[in-house]
Amino acid sequence: MKILVTGSAGFIGGYLVEELLQAGHQVVGLDNFSKYGPLKQTSLEHPGYRFVQGDAKDIPLLQDLLRDCDQLVAGAARIGGISYFHEFAYDLLAENERITGAAFDAAIDAYQKGTLKKINVVSSSMVYENATVWPTPEGEQRRCPPPSSTYGFQKLAVEYYTQGAWEQYKLPYTIVRPFNCVGVGERRASCEKEVLSGNVKLAMSHVVPDLIQKIAKGQDPLRLLGDGHQVRHYTYGADLARGIRLCIEKPEALNNDFNISTDSSTNVLELAEMIWTKLRPGVPFRYTSDPPYPYDVQKRVPDTAKAARVLGFRATTTLSEMLDVVIPWVKQQVDFGNI
Repeated sequence: MKILVTGSAGFIGGYLVEELLQAGHQVVGLDNFSKYGPLKQTSLEHPGYRFVQGDAKDIPLLQDLLRDCDQLVAGAARIGGISYFHEFAYDLLAENERITGAAFDAAIDAYQKGTLKKINVVSSSMVYENATVWPTPEGEQRRCPPPSSTYGFQKLAVEYYTQGAWEQYKLPYTIVRPFNCVGVGERRASCEKEVLSGNVKLAMSHVVPDLIQKIAKGQDPLRLLGDGHQVRHYTYGADLARGIRLCIEKPEALNNDFNISTDSSTNVLELAEMIWTKLRPGVPFRYTSDPPYPYDVQKRVPDTAKAARVLGFRATTTLSEMLDVVIPWVKQQVDFGNI
């Protein structure tokens, strides 16, 4: 199978490209390096991989790349952790709408020409931002109040694009909702604004690399956003990539949606203490709480039964195992000045 992946140099995209190549697929990757700047990925040396540097909003380019592709993974987006989507509330919404519209325009064109078989849409757990049912099953995003943040609302809009393209053009689809990806590859975002947590400049990424860098840089007590009781499901990037690959490959995934996540809950305080203990063994854990951001969701717990039943997917990497991989990488990036 030949698959176009937009956002291929992004955090999840990098894991996905490797997973697809290892499974024997041909992959075309598209990215403009807008978030982290130019990156050198090991996948570039693979004979089954073609990388194109370009804009995911360029519809003629997308149409050209889709000409001989079986499936599209629409993964390109401006994305980041909680500080990122508070700082860029309008830019995220506006730019991601443009990217989404271009992806669907090109996908509909390719499907009508008889080449493209399916679009795979990378949504987000943030569509459940205002959920009150836990574990949260697929479908709850249409029953609970809509997301309050512009980022969560735009991701829900992506799912409505999917609905519209199916209803009007019968474009086949699968919707994938990753939960709290953890892995190597996140660097400081290429942006003009600084976000400080005490004496540490945040990478504007996600909670795991930001906690690691704060502890690695000697912050004591460790500063947490809020009281630390926010519940998350930290899922390893390689597990997420495997889940997305199954969504691409499995006939049962056609016109379906899936929460792709570990089924293990961890609150931020537990995560912080685990990282602290790995970096500072024998030093008592100390922390203080800073005021939380407005859209600091207190509980995001997915129902993973559907992915297990339909796809045969379960995330298998424990949080401790993830941290043993990510901590050395983040420390190295701190030393290099990338974080």
